Amino acid sequence: MISTDNQLLTLTHCRGITHKGILKLLSIDPLLIHLFSMREIDFYLNGIIPKDNLHQFYNDLHTFKQSDLFHSYKKQGIEIVTIHSNMYPALLKQISDPPPVLFCKGNISLLQNEKSISIVGTRNSTEYGLRAVESIVPKLVQDGWTLISGLALGIDKKVHEETIKQNGKTIAVIGGGLHHIYPKENFSLASKIMDSHLLLSEHPPQAPPQKWHFPMRNRIISGLSKGTVVIQAKEKSGSLITAYQALDQGREVFAVPGGIHDEYSRGTNQLIKEGAKMVASAKDIIEEF
Repeated sequence: MISTDNQLLTLTHCRGITHKGILKLLSIDPLLIHLFSMREIDFYLNGIIPKDNLHQFYNDLHTFKQSDLFHSYKKQGIEIVTIHSNMYPALLKQISDPPPVLFCKGNISLLQNEKSISIVGTRNSTEYGLRAVESIVPKLVQDGWTLISGLALGIDKKVHEETIKQNGKTIAVIGGGLHHIYPKENFSLASKIMDSHLLLSEHPPQAPPQKWHFPMRNRIISGLSKGTVVIQAKEKSGSLITAYQALDQGREVFAVPGGIHDEYSRGTNQLIKEGAKMVASAKDIIEEF
């Protein structure tokens, strides 16, 4: 008998189905007992697959050969954590659209640390933003927090680097698969994270990053965390998407304020205006939990 975990892995490698489609399928058949006996049209009638994607998905489902591929993942040190696994992070499972599968490289025990906080911000960080990271991260590390970010340039990169420098633990959630580190400038940092920390993605390792992957990635960053801290963000910023997703998930939102004439503080100042907690030091975060 094929295990539910293996079936979930097969589904993530099929074209034409999204993570929401997989979650819909799990709501109908939690153990995927009937997956291979369902007719092609059943996936459409149950709202799992759009009609235009049906044939492509159904063909992939019944022709996909998983054994060689998954053996190669194991050889590469890639660990697979499905939503049914005991290793799946409890905080992430609580969100409305959790990723059915996580592809991980590094220390997967970090998934079990619920004392996790995410820090995100602009790719075009200034000295002010970088110094804010240097001020906040060390005290969070001392207090036992795992720091989560998205391996982007700017604030994200600085969060990972400062956490490593302080001998803390960090998780990087990336937009593409593990074989496609983006941006390439962060390859060396990603290697350090894979060695002693954790790099993860909801996409199969060979999947290149697509534009729409990054908003999807952001919900995982906030979903893994008790709260999200934004350091420098324009009025329209991916970091604000992460903050609003954190709010939707019932998590705390924090923001570091900045000057009224600083374009990279307009987003954070707006968050504070809307009710996010203003952060002047790590104490402002720690005292909320």
